[in-house]
Amino acid sequence: MRYAYAITGALLLGGTAIAVTTASNVGAQVAQNEGLQAAAPAGAPASLADMVEKLQPAVVNISTKQRVKVQNPFAGTPFGDMFGMGQGQPQTRQAQSLGSGFIISADGYIVTNNHVVSAGAEGASVEQITVTLTNKEEYTAKLVGRDPATDLAVLKIVSPKPLPFVKFGDSTKARVGDWVVAIGNPFALSGTVTAGIISALHRGTGGTYDKFIQTDASINQGNSGGPMFDMRGNVIGINSQILSPSGGNVGIGFAIPSEQAAPIVQQLMKGEAIKRGYLGVQISPLGEDLADSLGLAKNRGEFVQGVEPGKGAEKAGIKAGDVIVSVAGQEVSPDQNLSSIVASQPIGSRVPIVLIRNGQRQTVTAVVGERPSEDELNSFAQNQDDDDFSQQDQNPGQAAQQSLGISAIPLTPTIIRQLGVAADTRGVVITAVDGSTDAGAKGLRRGDVIISANNRPVASQAELDAQVKAVAAQGRNAILLQVLRRGQQPIFLPVRLRDK
Repeated sequence: MRYAYAITGALLLGGTAIAVTTASNVGAQVAQNEGLQAAAPAGAPASLADMVEKLQPAVVNISTKQRVKVQNPFAGTPFGDMFGMGQGQPQTRQAQSLGSGFIISADGYIVTNNHVVSAGAEGASVEQITVTLTNKEEYTAKLVGRDPATDLAVLKIVSPKPLPFVKFGDSTKARVGDWVVAIGNPFALSGTVTAGIISALHRGTGGTYDKFIQTDASINQGNSGGPMFDMRGNVIGINSQILSPSGGNVGIGFAIPSEQAAPIVQQLMKGEAIKRGYLGVQISPLGEDLADSLGLAKNRGEFVQGVEPGKGAEKAGIKAGDVIVSVAGQEVSPDQNLSSIVASQPIGSRVPIVLIRNGQRQTVTAVVGERPSEDELNSFAQNQDDDDFSQQDQNPGQAAQQSLGISAIPLTPTIIRQLGVAADTRGVVITAVDGSTDAGAKGLRRGDVIISANNRPVASQAELDAQVKAVAAQGRNAILLQVLRRGQQPIFLPVRLRDK
């Protein structure tokens, strides 16, 4: 690292300042910052002051008072009745939460995040929501509606005079590199303003409907629910999440785009329940292994693991093993996942769906249904994360001789009864897995039934090996297996071939 040192001095004699220079300095000297004014970046004002002055009154602080029930820590001890605490009786405590929001109408409708106005712990209830304006006026707010799936909520306050408000802009026109401004109340500091650029669009963080705007504008705890403005002062995002190991800003913040938020907010303002489109399919991302096993490009489409009986997908002829690549003309990709595309379709509408089956593209038409409640969905969906794949009862020496590191035998009526699977099940049952292979790493184990390989039925070890050879001959490094485990629905699992 290089360091440059400069030494200047001033002698004050009789109130006169004398500059000390070296003999090499010639002529009048000026400060480096004399008369300097930085040019504004293209599309950005030289100062944000005028814009912030107009926008800030519409941004509010939101706080809640919550009642939380906690267990008596002295229950069952001699101290249980001290200070009026009955043994085993839960105690009630007060808690608070803090966030931001913004007014969207002169009569007092306010948008914020659902998590800002929700109970923060199990057993907690929100007793009061308080909205504080920049002029320190306080109002008790009513919760008009909420949508936990997108983390949005609408509040209403009543004011004797019209309130300052802001309007939504069009986030579809936003580009990576555009300047944005975030206003909110981080760390209970009223009216904090930060600026930055858009770092990414349609960013997912694991949620079904995630399509966040990512920004490096500082967003911290308490900014949640506050607005993200473009340089025209329009709300193009609602600050919602941060990615941070410390809990503070590290330059990775996420905002719900206005294109997603505005229609939901309008429905909530009307008191309407949020309804979303539904096809009735269980899907998996088309990651590298799965794409390789199908001979397709990764992250272009989503794989159908299962189809719910009687729903739109089954009626349209969609089957497990299909890859859906577009819906209603919108390509399915990590930026636009299948769930979010279908959710935005009108219920009852007929939509064209392009899919790939056995390497061939075809188009079907499905009628979009209404998405059931989460409880209903859980009864159909298979939670693969809950599968206990860790208990391996294998003979690696035997399995190591096989092409996939899997040793299997044909199903017989006796084995079918022992496994507890349907009597008409056809396939081979795994007797051993080599734990050093991808099959072992993916959790295949003794007792699993392989129904098909490479979308072909298999009834013997020889047929399984033949499909492995066929896949290898096509230059693919993974094979798609359909696997059945007792008490569960069949799933498709890509397994990488052994290294030779």
